[in-house]
Amino acid sequence: MPKMKTNAGAKKRFILTGSGKIKRKHAYKSHILTKKSTKRKRNLTKWALVADVDTNHVKRLLAMR
Repeated sequence: MPKMKTNAGAKKRFILTGSGKIKRKHAYKSHILTKKSTKRKRNLTKWALVADVDTNHVKRLLAMR
């Protein structure tokens, strides 16, 4: 049986933490930034954790199972 391939889009978008959780970036930070407040743009810059519901799906894309 061949090896599982990692999804190329997923490996660019997600980072694994030391405790096994998956980090992601926020959406809505790429364009039309003039109408968004400075506080909103600053908070969109920070990393977030993938929800528990979606973790198994992302792990499958990253070929971790």
